[in-house]
Amino acid sequence: MKLSYLAYRNMVSKPLNLFLSLLLLLLSVSLVTFVIQVSKQLDGQLNKNIAPFDMVVGAKGSPLQLVLSSVLHIDVPTGNIKLNEVAIIQRHPFIQTAIPVSYGDNYKGYRILGTEVRYLDLYNAQLTEGRLYEKSFEVVAGNTVAQKLGLKMGDSFVSSHGLASSGGEAHEEHPFVVTGILKSTGTVVDQLLITNLESIWEVHDHGEDEHHEEGDTHKEGDTHEEDDNHEEEVETLEEHDAEKEITSLLVKFKSPLGMVQLPRFINENTSMQAALPGFEVQRLMGLLGSGVQTVNGIALVILLVSGLSIFISLLKTIRERRQELALLRIYGLRTGQLLRLALLEGLLLAIIGFLSGWFVGRFSIWAVSLYTQDSYGYGLQITGPDKMELFLFGVTMAIALMSALLASRSIFKLNVAKTLSDA
Repeated sequence: MKLSYLAYRNMVSKPLNLFLSLLLLLLSVSLVTFVIQVSKQLDGQLNKNIAPFDMVVGAKGSPLQLVLSSVLHIDVPTGNIKLNEVAIIQRHPFIQTAIPVSYGDNYKGYRILGTEVRYLDLYNAQLTEGRLYEKSFEVVAGNTVAQKLGLKMGDSFVSSHGLASSGGEAHEEHPFVVTGILKSTGTVVDQLLITNLESIWEVHDHGEDEHHEEGDTHKEGDTHEEDDNHEEEVETLEEHDAEKEITSLLVKFKSPLGMVQLPRFINENTSMQAALPGFEVQRLMGLLGSGVQTVNGIALVILLVSGLSIFISLLKTIRERRQELALLRIYGLRTGQLLRLALLEGLLLAIIGFLSGWFVGRFSIWAVSLYTQDSYGYGLQITGPDKMELFLFGVTMAIALMSALLASRSIFKLNVAKTLSDA
């Protein structure tokens, strides 16, 4: 009879002990693997999405909220800023790229972002079909949006006011037309409907069209009066454009000096605020890190308890089966083979518990991914085991092996004659 089969039969003969030991192992492994993967993927996603920008300029408020809303698109904006107020910043010699973004509407929960085409270039977004927007109310759809909503080339839709998927006022007078579908980038671009800034302004400039219609209707006798007042009309239009608002300005620096000097200058000398995405994301991950460490600490305690459970289970099994072990010795099994039998039982229990916990952890990631995808537009990937999980597997095996060795010490003291005579 093979020792591995005998170890398996010994293990399943005590189903309650088996269940408790496996449950403890499963809980600890699933907790650790779940936390490792979530924190790793979250950190990777955040860093990937903030990589194109060094600074965000927006309305006064929480800098973290500004970064979350303007770069990651998972929060509400702190407010709007005047377009003419950021003109000086855009022309600053320390700045390489400054891209204005504006939003406030959604289509079925997906944000409609008004910005320049350069925004797509910074995320290396490429078209899978169609073309980029060229005029107002033309949009390109991110890959995830197009798949989730079934958008195709030439489709039209009406936006709703606000960033929530329900309850907003529909802008039926300004339908958007899909002119292009983007390839998947693995960034926030996949979750957006992107158009030009003018589209966002026109949607929210209620009554402006009527004003222009009245201004365009003239009598024949008014020709000279119109010529006389042409300069005044141009000035009025310039003032009107100066009153345009954007949600924020996304900035990439030419020099590290910009990161040192500009944020402080903006925060102290303007009505706007500057936030550094890298710093804010690091601070956010620091806050989450304390929770991650707490969960990992709890999981480690459970793992040690599971090792104690294996020790108690094997010790109880060896004591209850002293007569069987003595008979095995008579049939030719040596002390070393009996020790291997106990070790195999402990290791088999640890392997089954670890694999069960790993699969439960991955199932939990899948379940959480469904929620985060619907709520925030970010999904988690189901990946194979990484280095940390392989290290955890080694630790689990070591704890199980140590527990089995400690429980098997009595095998070396087994007196075959005395044990069988007492039976």
